Amino acid sequence: MHPALRTPLCDLLGIEFPIVQAGMGYVARAELAAAVSAAGALGVIGGASLTAAQLRDEIRKLRDLTDRPFGVDVLFATVGRPQASEAAARFTREVEEQLEVVFEENVPVLASGLGDPGPIVPQARAQGMKVMALVGNTRNAVRVAQSGVDVIVAQGYDGGGHTGRVGTLALLPAVLDAVDVPVMAAGGIGDGRGLAAVIAMGGVGAWLGTRFVASREAFGHDAYKQRIVEIDDEGTTITRCFSGKPCRVVRNQTTEAWEAPELVARIRPFPQQFRVVAEWLGADPYTAGRYEGKTDVGALAAGQSAAVIEEIRPAGEIVRALEAEATRALARLSG
Repeated sequence: MHPALRTPLCDLLGIEFPIVQAGMGYVARAELAAAVSAAGALGVIGGASLTAAQLRDEIRKLRDLTDRPFGVDVLFATVGRPQASEAAARFTREVEEQLEVVFEENVPVLASGLGDPGPIVPQARAQGMKVMALVGNTRNAVRVAQSGVDVIVAQGYDGGGHTGRVGTLALLPAVLDAVDVPVMAAGGIGDGRGLAAVIAMGGVGAWLGTRFVASREAFGHDAYKQRIVEIDDEGTTITRCFSGKPCRVVRNQTTEAWEAPELVARIRPFPQQFRVVAEWLGADPYTAGRYEGKTDVGALAAGQSAAVIEEIRPAGEIVRALEAEATRALARLSG
């Protein structure tokens, strides 16, 4: 391994490689997170789509598979905010129940894939838990830094799932200049060359989602994984149709239909849009796409890094390949 890959993130989280597998809802369960952690990176269970009881089961299952550090990703989008609707209030209650499990199970790392985890930072710190937060702009980076998080993940427009309006190459240095907290990068990183670029720019590691969707252990339909392998750099689009927030997904019949002005006008704020699109489609687009393999209509989160993903591989093999590719790229830079 190239010495530059031993970043402060490795010491902070107790991992060998500065690689974190994104806590993707519906996809990142115990088997995937355990395989990533066992390989020396940080695996993360995605809390979205799980009840509190199911999340507890996944955490315990992961601990049966590995004793390495791991994380849990929770969506804080409505926590600590006025509840604009019954849907938002219900979502907040579900997140609060998940957080109870996270603290009871003494999870090593808590990640906020959406929103500011500030309200729970004091409790996390008291338990020795590390807190990470994803942001899409410098304003939110400053906000979560003031909340006391341990790591900020600057996720660019290129990334899959909920994302912002700034590309990774512009966002990472801007966030690095704006805060005094270790900063990782996410968005458009699909191989070791991307990881090397992050390190060269001053980031402490890379957060990868799409690359790990196309893994053997990901909890998803093979058709979803294969679709990521098939598409090129223009095979995804950003839409608000599935959740009410901008989300990068694979282009399909549903995303194209919701480009029509009359449907755009019907989009409701997060999380109300989940119900709106499900009623319109006559099915839950998340389960239809990710579990049932209905790639023509489902919500298939994927980033532009799909352009460099050519096969479905075991997660541990992906971690080792990322490290080897990054080492070669950094060696070329150093002559």
